[in-house]
Amino acid sequence: MKFFTVGYGGRIPHELVELLAERGIRLVVDVRLRPDRASMGAYVKAKEPTKGIENLLAARGIAYQSFIELGNVFLDYDNWQEKYEHLMERAGELLTARVNGLPEPFCLLCAEKRVAECHRRKIADYLVRSRGWEVEHIE
Repeated sequence: MKFFTVGYGGRIPHELVELLAERGIRLVVDVRLRPDRASMGAYVKAKEPTKGIENLLAARGIAYQSFIELGNVFLDYDNWQEKYEHLMERAGELLTARVNGLPEPFCLLCAEKRVAECHRRKIADYLVRSRGWEVEHIE
């Protein structure tokens, strides 16, 4: 199984959607802790699916789900990467349980554009290591 990751930071909304569509992505899994607080309105998880990120993706036939349990609860710590990795080692199976059975290809989405600086990398590493899946990070 192959999945993708992407960060929307610094991207124009329609360009992000094109990147996803070009790869045949059918579902975006939002791994932000607070998707309702996006600084750019196009990426906010609105109260209604006819607005915000759900509407943006739906226009291209891409489904959306928010998995806040995968959000980075350690973002305010200097050593957040170490802490988040430890969390995935200890509770990764529980935290990633809803990922099982998702339609492929799906894409993990977060705000940080650079995967090396985002917790979605830790999630992806866990899925590759524990399930043997293949990942492509859209940079």
